[in-house]
Amino acid sequence: MSSVCWSIVVPEETDLALRTFLAQRATSDGDISHFVEEAVQARLFELTVNTVKKRNESYDQKEIMGAIADALQPGK
Repeated sequence: MSSVCWSIVVPEETDLALRTFLAQRATSDGDISHFVEEAVQARLFELTVNTVKKRNESYDQKEIMGAIADALQPGK
């Protein structure tokens, strides 16, 4: 997988808090990048889930669960 370089700006307090957090765990180089990547992925997942929940608000919960059960049936 290829990587890209981001230039981001965060408050000094955020930088210090993250570096302190990582230092307490005896982490290595690249851990800030790894932390940011995980945070971005988690936030994107959260936003996607919220979008789907909002889109499905108008549907009956039993109807949704029935559609899921049908989709999980073997041979479908």
